[in-house]
Amino acid sequence: MSEGRSKNETAERLAAEVAKVVERWGRVMAKQPDWFAEDDGFRVMHPKVVAQAFAEMVLRAMENPAPLIESQMALWQQIGLLWADHAQRFWAGEPAATETAKPDKRFKDDAWAQNAVFDFYKQAYLLSAARIQGMVEQVPGLDAHMAHKVRFYTRQMLDALSPSNFALTNPEVLKATIDSRGENLIKGMGNLLEDIERNQGRFSVKLTDLSAFRLGENIATTPGKVVFQNRVAQLLHYSPTTESVRQIPLLIVPPWINKYYVLDLKPQNSFVKWAVSQGHTVFLLSWVNPDESLRDLTFDTYLQEGILAAIDAISQITLEKKVNVIGYCIGGTLLATTLAYMAAKRDKRVASATFLTSLLDFSDVGELSVFIDDEQLALMEEHMERRGYFDGQHMAIAFNLLRENDLIWSFVIKNYLLGQEPVPFDLLYWNSDSTRMPVAMHSFYLRNMYRHNRLREPGGIKVGRTAIDLRKITTPAFFLSTREDHIAPWKSTYEGAKLLSGPVRFVLGGSGHVAGVINPPAGNKYGYSTNDSLPDTADEWLAGAAPFAGSWWVEWDRWVSEFAGKQVPPRIPGAGALPALEDAPGSYVKVRLSGAP
Repeated sequence: MSEGRSKNETAERLAAEVAKVVERWGRVMAKQPDWFAEDDGFRVMHPKVVAQAFAEMVLRAMENPAPLIESQMALWQQIGLLWADHAQRFWAGEPAATETAKPDKRFKDDAWAQNAVFDFYKQAYLLSAARIQGMVEQVPGLDAHMAHKVRFYTRQMLDALSPSNFALTNPEVLKATIDSRGENLIKGMGNLLEDIERNQGRFSVKLTDLSAFRLGENIATTPGKVVFQNRVAQLLHYSPTTESVRQIPLLIVPPWINKYYVLDLKPQNSFVKWAVSQGHTVFLLSWVNPDESLRDLTFDTYLQEGILAAIDAISQITLEKKVNVIGYCIGGTLLATTLAYMAAKRDKRVASATFLTSLLDFSDVGELSVFIDDEQLALMEEHMERRGYFDGQHMAIAFNLLRENDLIWSFVIKNYLLGQEPVPFDLLYWNSDSTRMPVAMHSFYLRNMYRHNRLREPGGIKVGRTAIDLRKITTPAFFLSTREDHIAPWKSTYEGAKLLSGPVRFVLGGSGHVAGVINPPAGNKYGYSTNDSLPDTADEWLAGAAPFAGSWWVEWDRWVSEFAGKQVPPRIPGAGALPALEDAPGSYVKVRLSGAP
């Protein structure tokens, strides 16, 4: 009796949940006309561009279809043999064959190997995907960029079609559905609708619990003050924690395509907090999250009103004539441009420069080049001209597509099919906190750096009337790159390091563009390699490099100590020539995109 009542109560509860989802779905659909009215039609993977790429591939393939036909026949033969083998094992009740391929995280559930049916799904998919990707790579006559685009688009489509992404062909989802009597799918539909509403009709799966973090409360908590601001940035001055500090202050220039607090996450992995604890007087630029009113901000503006204005302010506060500067990612690109500009003006106020995963030579930018050619830049510029800025959500999508299985499909499975709520994770919260880019600056950056690689050329770009020549930079430089960086490939950053004329220390860390940088000593992860010389090629550098355990942070601190001067009394934020305007983390960093919590 109680069991029957329990089943009835469960059924009634699930029915009520279904009713809520259906009602919510109706509200979401009613909002679509307004969302579409606001949408200018731009997409990172624009259907027109994707279709043209595949049309070009098919045209080239049809010029000599024999290899394509032979490969297709070989695939069907492999699938036939796989089917026969699995059918025999299924009816005989035999276990799955021993796994020989490289492990794939999408198929880590035991049922993918132990159950003959799911093992067949997996093996057939992997065989087909490998064969299709191989066929695409062998199409003759495509130029290098078009071939790269076709391979990338093919990979995206194949990864989307993985059997792990569908409820009926994913054993973990099927088990969860049976065990919960479908509650996981109901919760998953609710999660999907929440994402659609939050992103105003765009598909963007939630990567972490967005309600778990509050800037200045449990993330970006290093104490400090805003001591200067203009239309481009706020300058943060962090409170000292040591009895004395190093004489030469430290300025950090983060990228403006993301928010600065990747360098000040939780206290245990905050580079800012650690640098303060080492006795540095730390200043940091917090860039504006621009709207259409700032559409005319240029690359020159970010240089003049960003780095140079910050150096002026730091000089007023500390009364020091020099500053050590760190540039991260595009912040490093801007830093190098600034140093070349300062060299042309005989301005020697930068004692040392540190470049974290920064591109100066854009000859090989990895898979980001897929999104940058004349046709796609024209579409992007049309979008930016209408809006006045490049929408940060498009940038986030582009970066997520570089690691689509980790940053898209794994969360589709967890959030929508398993009905789980994403767990709090500071890095993924930061990754979800997108920024905009002003149209004038972003168009200049993409065309002159990514498209035409003019920064590496003497006089290739100008700041005002001043020609920029990276070879005029004699400032001592420290380059940190990471082995698995998919945004700034380390061999490309190495080529950029060779453009400078001063002494260069090149260090190669483990992991990727973010995790390899945010690598505190206490974690004792990844390690790094150093080489006292800077040979002609990255491969030669690596062959002569010595590996070390631990964090590059310690290696950098030893290096920068040479340029940090003597010990002096600590500087209290707001007590110098420039008064405090507000507490860190400041107001600029708290501006989020429309629709985000």
